[in-house]
Amino acid sequence: MDTMLQARTLDSRPIAPSLFAHFVLRSSNMPAMVDWYLTVLNMHVVKRNDFITFLTYDDEHHRLAIVNIPGLHKADDRSWGLAHVAYTFRDVGELLSSYRRLKDKGIVPYRPIHHGPTLSMYYHDPDGNSVEMQVDCFKTKHEASAYFQSESFTKNPIGVNFDPDKLVADFERGVPETELLRQPDGPMASPQGL
Repeated sequence: MDTMLQARTLDSRPIAPSLFAHFVLRSSNMPAMVDWYLTVLNMHVVKRNDFITFLTYDDEHHRLAIVNIPGLHKADDRSWGLAHVAYTFRDVGELLSSYRRLKDKGIVPYRPIHHGPTLSMYYHDPDGNSVEMQVDCFKTKHEASAYFQSESFTKNPIGVNFDPDKLVADFERGVPETELLRQPDGPMASPQGL
């Protein structure tokens, strides 16, 4: 060997991942699932065959893969497992524009909820998986993290239901974004369905 090797030492400290890369869904309903994610998240197909489809919405090689497995059935509602995946939009206008576009296609959220740190709408894909579309309600990640330690969040860690159509009307009337993102008064929403 002509080159000298430089010894290295592995770091012994815990290291967090640098990026959430992707997730994989198993389905017996692949065509409908692919169409739904293309529509809802404005994804595009990276590669598709009869067994698997890879999709993305950015420069990552794939953010979602859907594997076609005939004969699967829906998990029992009392089963444990993943509750939902969440996607963040840049601002409330993008979230509401997506809501209106999807509503026009007959895709409506089953749970619109203002969590405090996020304004969120939950949707079911064709297999019943839950997908959260959200916008952060604080200007910085630090402010959002601090909110988790607040008395307001301690009293109501779930959030308050809201009417997306009213929020759209308020947005179009010109209500300031800071007001649109303020959590409304109301009873704590049910923790079910997260």
